[in-house]
Amino acid sequence: MADDSIAVVDLDRCQPDRCNYECANFCPPNRTGKDCIVTREKHYDAEGQDEYDGASDQVWISEEICLGESCGICVEKCPFDAIEIINLPQELEDDPVHRYGDNAFALYGLPVPDAGRVTGVLGPNGIGKTTAVRMLAGEMVPNLGAVNKDPDWDTVLDRFRGTELQPYVERLRAEELTVARKPQYVDQIPERFDGTTRDLLARTDERGVLNDLIDRLSIRPVVDQPIDSLSGGELQRVALAATVARDVDFYFLDEVTPYLDIGQRVAAARLVADLAEDDDRDRSVLVVEHDLAVLDLLADALHVTYGRPGVFGVVTGPKSTRNGINEYLNGYLDNENMRIRQESITFEEHAPRASTTGAPLLEYPNLSHSYGEDAFSLNVEAGTVYRGEVLGIVGPNGIGKSTFAQLLAGSLEPDEGELDTHLDIAYKPQYVEVDQPMRVDAFLSSLTDDFGTSLWNTEIRDPLQLERVMEQRLPDLSGGERQRVAIAATLSRDADLYLLDEPSAHLDVEQRVRATTAIRRYAENHDTTAMVIDHDIYMIDLLADRLLVFEGEPAKRGHAAPPQGMRDGMNEFLADLDVTFRRDARTGRPRINKPGSQKDREQKRAGEYYYAPEESR
Repeated sequence: MADDSIAVVDLDRCQPDRCNYECANFCPPNRTGKDCIVTREKHYDAEGQDEYDGASDQVWISEEICLGESCGICVEKCPFDAIEIINLPQELEDDPVHRYGDNAFALYGLPVPDAGRVTGVLGPNGIGKTTAVRMLAGEMVPNLGAVNKDPDWDTVLDRFRGTELQPYVERLRAEELTVARKPQYVDQIPERFDGTTRDLLARTDERGVLNDLIDRLSIRPVVDQPIDSLSGGELQRVALAATVARDVDFYFLDEVTPYLDIGQRVAAARLVADLAEDDDRDRSVLVVEHDLAVLDLLADALHVTYGRPGVFGVVTGPKSTRNGINEYLNGYLDNENMRIRQESITFEEHAPRASTTGAPLLEYPNLSHSYGEDAFSLNVEAGTVYRGEVLGIVGPNGIGKSTFAQLLAGSLEPDEGELDTHLDIAYKPQYVEVDQPMRVDAFLSSLTDDFGTSLWNTEIRDPLQLERVMEQRLPDLSGGERQRVAIAATLSRDADLYLLDEPSAHLDVEQRVRATTAIRRYAENHDTTAMVIDHDIYMIDLLADRLLVFEGEPAKRGHAAPPQGMRDGMNEFLADLDVTFRRDARTGRPRINKPGSQKDREQKRAGEYYYAPEESR
């Protein structure tokens, strides 16, 4: 193969018992008598290695013999989409930092932790960000692409000698570094820890700051509750508190915003920024994050990751946070001279959209619902939802947004107010649960007669990137895959109103934009209406025509006024959080102002929390 190509075989997809080895039979080098594509049993026998630990009749591809992406016959012939042949960027060094095995994922480059600063890592899912964090945390040793050798830190040190990573690797090798890492999937914490929140946090309070962390992250109400009783947002904040309470040299935070509302996200971002600025010790913080507004607020520098998910990933050198995010959105990396996306991600140049003038679809009365005496209660003022609009719904966690959605969907009955609606409502709940052991394609085809048509593929399958998961079973999907399938299932139903609760959860930046585009275009093309509950300001900014704002006291009482225009709604919402946004001059994307900055003070004096007045004319 050409030096700038890589071959990857997805062993979960390779099913030799269900095919005729079309990949090998049609391979041009094979047809000339070369062993380019062979079974793994034959390859390992020829190499004199131990027997392959897996299905020995699955295929192995020789990257030295393969003709590369310019051929691609095996990719086209494989009936299970198990093979990827990809041309690598010419600028890459010869060997990856780590490769998971023959014909497996390869990672090129590593982020550089910087003492006293917060370093961000931005990129799609499946591109190697968590792998990089694990290596920098000392949890695994990079094999530098030598998949059949036991890796060691001496070899790794030689590789990075003379680079910015050398001092860091030297300390890892000498076991002089202390590291704390917040895991990506906090919902797995109850499986590993049995006790109360206080028990867990007490074990980690090495800096004597636990009380301050509990208050800053607003978790005092749950400190005496069992860990297995906490919600996703509570688990996320507890995990963050447990990590930053440690007294270590390097903190690795793998996604700090999932399950958090915008206020909690800003509080978490400020906490992380303060951690790096601690004058008592030069601490380094590395944060992997998909919420661009939060990443922009907390990171001092940024590494962009790109490549092909599940095939290879590349970590760029450090960039300024603003330039890194803008280049990622634009799809072109300046220093690397690399286009990573064909289309740029753009935002409205003028913040407030005109209020919709479509015909009313739903006029709901004053509604109330209580979960019992001294329990949470919700009051919603009467409002109108219009045909063809996308209505954004925002507010803190525990304020009644999902309760309102369930009232509209009919899964809850209001205590006061009568919802006499003849509408068909398609509802995607906040937490996507799977209880059917069926394949994705069978599940989606059961929801619509349009499944598999060119229109359905164009509007739903392609923007949600579902083609490669169609043959997987629902219980085997990752969180992001499950979320995209749930969005597709909702949009596939024939309905008047599409109600989606937190569709951005577990999605990376590009997937969020694709999901946003799919929802908005579907509403426009079918003259139907969508209501979207979400905490990602970027997603709401791209998506919504108007806004429904919830306020009150979380877990006690919630209130919602009628829907209103984006400017008025966002000003009301953000003023309550004491957060101001501005437009980036280059891309038009929303950016959180640094608290107390000149821009922050100016906008607060003007009462413009959403965008400065001159940015919206």
